[in-house]
Amino acid sequence: MTDLDPDEFRRLGHAVVDWVAAYRAGLPDRPVRPAVTPGQVRAGLPDLLPEHPQPLHTLLDAVDRVIAPATLAWQHPGFYGYFPANAALASLLGDLLSGGLGSQGMLWSTSPAGTEVEQALLDGLAGALGLDPGFTFAGGGGGTIADSASSAALVVLLAALHRSSHGKWRDEGVDGRERVYVTAETHSSLAKAARVAGLGSRALRVVDPGPGGVMAPDALSGLLRADVAAGLRPVLACPTVGTTGTGAVDPVRAIAGVAREHGAWVHVDAAWAGVAALCPEHRGLLDGVELVDSFCTDAHKWLLTAFDASLLWVRDAAALPAALSITPEYLRDTASESGAVVDYRDWQVSLGRRFRALKLWTVLHTHGLEGLRAHIRGHVALAAELAERVAAEPGFALAAPPSLALVCLRVDTGVPDADDRATRALLDAVNASGKAFLSHTVVDGRYTIRVAIGGVTTGPADVDALWDLLRVTATALHTRTAGPPAP
Repeated sequence: MTDLDPDEFRRLGHAVVDWVAAYRAGLPDRPVRPAVTPGQVRAGLPDLLPEHPQPLHTLLDAVDRVIAPATLAWQHPGFYGYFPANAALASLLGDLLSGGLGSQGMLWSTSPAGTEVEQALLDGLAGALGLDPGFTFAGGGGGTIADSASSAALVVLLAALHRSSHGKWRDEGVDGRERVYVTAETHSSLAKAARVAGLGSRALRVVDPGPGGVMAPDALSGLLRADVAAGLRPVLACPTVGTTGTGAVDPVRAIAGVAREHGAWVHVDAAWAGVAALCPEHRGLLDGVELVDSFCTDAHKWLLTAFDASLLWVRDAAALPAALSITPEYLRDTASESGAVVDYRDWQVSLGRRFRALKLWTVLHTHGLEGLRAHIRGHVALAAELAERVAAEPGFALAAPPSLALVCLRVDTGVPDADDRATRALLDAVNASGKAFLSHTVVDGRYTIRVAIGGVTTGPADVDALWDLLRVTATALHTRTAGPPAP
C-alpha cells in the first residue's frame, strides 16, 4: 500500500474543501435538528469496511446522503440549544495544518514548535483576558490546551489531591477523608472527576446557594469548618463563572478567601463565559481570579475554534507534573532533564497530544483580538435585545436575569403547572420545526427554555426569526389547548 501522492492529495483535498464550503453555505436551508431514528445511520452505511480501495467521491456521496442529514447542525445560525461549539472555517484550516504536520507533542523534544507555540499563546491570552502574571510561565505558572474543561477539572483535582496530602497521594492514593466543594449548579464534570479519581460521591459537598443560586461563601465556610473539625481534608473548591443552567457567576473572590484558609485548591470553571473577559467591559467576571490556583475557559465554545480546545492555566507550573509525571526510560532525554523545557505530557492524563495550538493561532491570526471581541459583543447585544422583548411580551417571562449571551425564558400565564406544560410544549414544537434548536433547564423548580446565542453566523435576523417563531408557536399552542370559545 502507498499513501496518496501530493498531487492526488491536492486534487482530493479540493473536493473535500468544496464539500465543506457548500455544506456551510447551505446550512440556513437545512433543518437544525435532523429527523432521524435510532439505527437509521447504521442501516444507511452497510459497508464501512470495503475489501478494496474506493474512490473518494463515493465517500462524499455517503456523507451527503446519510451523514449530513443525520447530524444536529451545531454550526447552523438557528442553533441556540447548548453553549456554542464554534467551528469557524479559519480554525478548520488550522486543524488541517496541524494534521498535515502530523506531530505528536508529548515531549518538548517530540514537538518543539508545538510546545512553544502553545506556551506563547497561553501566556499572551492570559494577558488579553486580564489574568494576573502569576498564570504565565514567566510568572511561575503557565497554561496548556486540554481537550475539554472536563479533562482540565480532572487534572487539577489530581494536583489538588497531591498537594493536600503533602505529597503522599501519588504513592498511597486517597484515604476517604478528602472533600470537594461544589454547588447544585456546578458542571457535572466535577462529579465525574471525583468519581474517576476514586473519591466517590461521598466526597462531594454541595454548598447551599445564596441569592441567584450562586455559591454562598458563608455556607462554604461553615462546611469547611465542620469538615475540618470532623477530621476530613478539604481538597478543592470550584466556583463557576457562567453556570450551564442560567449563566450565574459565583463570588470568586469571597470563595477563594474562605477556601484558602483551609488549604483547599480553588479552581474556577469559566468554560463558557471566561472568554468574554477579552472585552474590557466584561473583565469584572474574573474578579478574584488572582487569588485562585487554576482557571479554565474554552476556546471551542465561544472563541471560534473547532472542538477541542480548552484553555487551562495554573498558578504553580510544578503542580501538575508533581502529581502526574511518570518517566520510564524511553521518555528520558537531555532537554527534559535540563529543566529548561515544558513537557506537556505531564500536564494531562494521556501521554500523546496533538498540535491544538495551531488551529487557535490560525483563528487569532485570521480574525485578530478585535474580531473576537466583536464576535462576543454582537451576541451579548442580541441577547440583551431578546431579553427586553421577552420581559415586555404578555404571556412570556424571564426565568433569570440574562447573562452575557444566555437568555432563560418561560411561558407565563400565572398558573405554574400549566406554565411548565406550555413551556415544554413550546420547546418541543420549536425544535420539531427544524427552524431553531433550543434546550431547557429548571430554575426555581420551573421548566425553563435556554436560548444560548453564540453561533459563528448567528446574527440579528436569526434572533428576530427565533423570537417570531416563539411568539407564533406559543399563540398556536395556546389556541389549540384552549379550544373553541363556548357558545
